[in-house]
Amino acid sequence: MKLAVFLPNWVGDAVMATPALRSLRTEFPYAEIIGVMRPVIADVLEGTGLIDRPLLYNPRGKNPSQRGWPFLKSLRAEKCEAAILFTNSLRTGWLAWRSGATERIGFARDLRGWLLTNRLVPKSKSVPNPVMDEYNRLVEAAGCRTLSRTMELAISSGDAAALESFWAKHPGLNRQRVVVFNTGGAFGPAKNWPRASFAELAQRIVKQTDRTVLVACGPGERDDAQAIVAAAQSPRVVTVADEPLTIGLTKAVVKHAELMVTTDSGPRHFAAAFGVPVITLFGPTHIAWSETSFPRAIHLQEEIACGPCQQRTCPLGDHRCMRDLSVDRVFRTVMSQLSRQQQSAA
Repeated sequence: MKLAVFLPNWVGDAVMATPALRSLRTEFPYAEIIGVMRPVIADVLEGTGLIDRPLLYNPRGKNPSQRGWPFLKSLRAEKCEAAILFTNSLRTGWLAWRSGATERIGFARDLRGWLLTNRLVPKSKSVPNPVMDEYNRLVEAAGCRTLSRTMELAISSGDAAALESFWAKHPGLNRQRVVVFNTGGAFGPAKNWPRASFAELAQRIVKQTDRTVLVACGPGERDDAQAIVAAAQSPRVVTVADEPLTIGLTKAVVKHAELMVTTDSGPRHFAAAFGVPVITLFGPTHIAWSETSFPRAIHLQEEIACGPCQQRTCPLGDHRCMRDLSVDRVFRTVMSQLSRQQQSAA
């Protein structure tokens, strides 16, 4: 049996899909699972063993083999018996139909219901509900009887070596007790906590504890990370911004952290996948959409009349949902979480 699994396009959603992928592996141990995914998602899932082979799909990318007719030809050549669509677009529904798969399971969204053989009714977008539960509904429809909410990831030897190379450049730092900051996200600027707030938080952590603060970042967040480090004015606040930046390096950074402080962006889910305590700073997004019930997670969000608005940029221009989230409140939460960890380890 061969399954084509159309995976989510966003990093965080892909991590939240790993419990459903594990259910497929458990239910169909002899099936060959082909992951239809963006290149970045292949990096996220590398090493997990949740898929057998990636089939890279990037409709706006530069590689012609990953889009259009060349991609469809590759997909059809796989001769998959079934397709499971974690994606919701009409385009991926059409691709699943054109793939030749006789069974096509997905949510009947965007006028694509006629392209599916097993049409799931999506929950209303007016009521926030965890996307992880929707992914589990998909694989349950495919026949999975054992469902989970436990996310998982892996790091490669290359990822570990990249992190080791970074630490070798900072020999005097405490690398055993690291608080990682994740400051940005692809969603849009509305999710961002101010640079000055991150810098002040870093200052407080290194002044009152023996920890190192490591600011993680993606290629588009280098300036933010470097600005936070400069403003913190401490040799114990550092960033990977000058390293070759990869998803694998970010995974390695998070895996070996004592605590993560993050915006509501994809890499926040790396923490739960590796069992690392995490404090997530929410602004315009509703917590329920990405709730995973990870017991070592704390969510912080200000209650304001205009939110959560789910907008990529602040419609009012004042960005109160993030600016009103005080450094005092976040620092108290950090110290409480670190103290709780020390007590449980004693």
